[in-house]
Amino acid sequence: MKQYDVIIKPVLTEKSYADIANKKYTFVVKKDATKPEIRKAVESIFGVKVLKVNTTNVSGKEKSQDRGRTHGFTASYKKAYVTLTADSKSIEFFDSLS
Repeated sequence: MKQYDVIIKPVLTEKSYADIANKKYTFVVKKDATKPEIRKAVESIFGVKVLKVNTTNVSGKEKSQDRGRTHGFTASYKKAYVTLTADSKSIEFFDSLS
């Protein structure tokens, strides 16, 4: 698996913005990506040093449309919380957002 295939997109929420000051970044990653693969991908793409990676699987939510006639679920996905080392530089993409 290539590094650019592991990370799908960054998570841009109020909670993730608050963690940027602590060098903690949140990404949506492939469901079958492991923590070492996520670490290598972030280090190679952004040129930073990763201290630790925490992951969580997010289940899809139930949705109904047209007054309950159609039922379904949103897609489930995997989220990774990446913490950088204290001496590492920050990720430039997120610097412009905070």
